[in-house]
Amino acid sequence: MLAGMMPTLIDDAGWYVHAHRIPSPNCDDRPPDTHIELVVIHNISLPPGVFTGNAVIELFTNQLDWDAHPYYQGIRGLQVSAHFLIRRDGALIQFVPCGLRAWHAGASSWRERARCNDFSVGIELEGSDDTPFTDAQYACLRTLTAALRQRYPIQDITGHSDIAPGRKTDPGPLFDWSRLHDPAA
Repeated sequence: MLAGMMPTLIDDAGWYVHAHRIPSPNCDDRPPDTHIELVVIHNISLPPGVFTGNAVIELFTNQLDWDAHPYYQGIRGLQVSAHFLIRRDGALIQFVPCGLRAWHAGASSWRERARCNDFSVGIELEGSDDTPFTDAQYACLRTLTAALRQRYPIQDITGHSDIAPGRKTDPGPLFDWSRLHDPAA
């Protein structure tokens, strides 16, 4: 390693060394010659407002019992994923290596460029629009986004609501953007 260079925390496939891996089948190849330039912040809880259990993991790995809760009937058959999930306690799970396209953004556009899944990394925070996120989640998010910026030519970090306005509201009004960059905020 050259003097002054920091070791990368993300391998060539896009696996982050500090994340617990639970591979999701809900991903595919990025288009050729596509660079990862965007990080999209989301929130998720299943059922909504419930932050315990493994329903999100089960959803992202196509193992959710659709009959386990009435809410699941409205999302039955959905095949989605994200690259990362940050639990309420700050635990980090990676479902898709960054080199592949996770299915997190849906119909989306950023700076007049459609199909954000093609050139973004999706990070889900376990939470909801009406619940503050935890200190542990912000700390994990700051560390993860720093590693992503070191490894990829990230141009922006934005919310799902910004790339799919009118369709999505996450990460929600209680997400404190200043805490993404300033741990003292």
